[in-house]
Amino acid sequence: MTFITSLLTTLIAILVFLVSGNLSNKRTSLAIRAIAFLIGVLAAIASLLRTLIIIPAGNVGVVELFGQVAERPLNPGIHLVNPFADVEEFSTRLRDIKETVEATSQEGLAFNIDVSVQYRLEPNKVVEVYKTIGTDETQIIQSRFRSIIREITASYPTEAIYSTKRSEVANQLRQRLTQQLTPLGFVIDEALLREIKLPETLQAAVQKKLAAEQESQQMKFTLEKERQEADRKRIEAQGISDSQKIISQGLNSQILQLKAIEATEKLANSTSTKVVVIGGGTGGSPLMLQLDSDSLSSKTQPKNQ
Repeated sequence: MTFITSLLTTLIAILVFLVSGNLSNKRTSLAIRAIAFLIGVLAAIASLLRTLIIIPAGNVGVVELFGQVAERPLNPGIHLVNPFADVEEFSTRLRDIKETVEATSQEGLAFNIDVSVQYRLEPNKVVEVYKTIGTDETQIIQSRFRSIIREITASYPTEAIYSTKRSEVANQLRQRLTQQLTPLGFVIDEALLREIKLPETLQAAVQKKLAAEQESQQMKFTLEKERQEADRKRIEAQGISDSQKIISQGLNSQILQLKAIEATEKLANSTSTKVVVIGGGTGGSPLMLQLDSDSLSSKTQPKNQ
C-alpha cells in the first residue's frame, strides 16, 4: 500500500510539472513546477526504497504478497523484495514471560506461584509460526504453561513444592513446555519458580516443620560424629594395649642385662668421664654413676689463698 501511494504521488507530481508549463504567469509556473519536481523526486525515492528491506540483528522477516507467504524467511541484512509485498519482522532474541499462577497442591490447598519462562523463536520455523499463530505468540505460551504448572503442582504436597521439590517442579515444567512448544517453533531455554506464596498460617506451619526436621538432622549428625570419635578412641586404646603386651612379652632378664652391658661399654670408652659402678651381681644390673672429669677437677682443686 505504501508503494502504491508513493507511485501515485510520483505520477501526479510529473503531471503537475508538465501542465504547469502552459501557465501564462511565468513566476507562478516556475514555483509550481519546482514544488512538483521536489515532491516527485521524494516520492520516487520512497518508491525505490520500498524495494529494499533491512532486517536488523536478532530478527527475521516473513514476506507476504497478496496472501501468499514466502517459504524462506529473511535473515538479518539488506534484501531486495517485491515493492507490493508486506514484510513482517519477528524477534529471535530470548524473551521472558512472568506470570502469577493460582495453583493447588496434592492436598487440595490453594496457593499462588510466580513462574518465569524464558524462550526464543526458532528462525527456521518463523514462517510456520506466522501462518498458524500470527505475530503475537504470547497468549499461546501463557495459556500452555499455566495449564502445565497447575497439573504438576497437583501431584506434589505443599511442603515439597515449598522446599525440597522446587527444582524438580521447575525441571518438569521445562520438559513439558519443550514437548508442547517445540513442534510449534519455539525453544524453551529455562523455566523458573521465582516465588511460592502460601497462606500465612500454612507457611508458618511448613516453616515450623522444616525447622524441626533440620534440628533432627543436626542431632543425627552430632550423634554420628560422637560415635565415630568413640570408635577412634577405642581403636587407639586397643593399639596401645597391644603394643604394651608385645613389649612386655619381649623383655626378660637376659635382654635387660645385655642392655646394661652395652651402656657400660659406651661409658668405659669415653675419655671425658669417670664411671663408678655400684652393686651388680648375678641377679641384677649394676648401678652406674657417670661423673664428668671437668666437674671432678673443679672440686678437687684447692682454693687460692
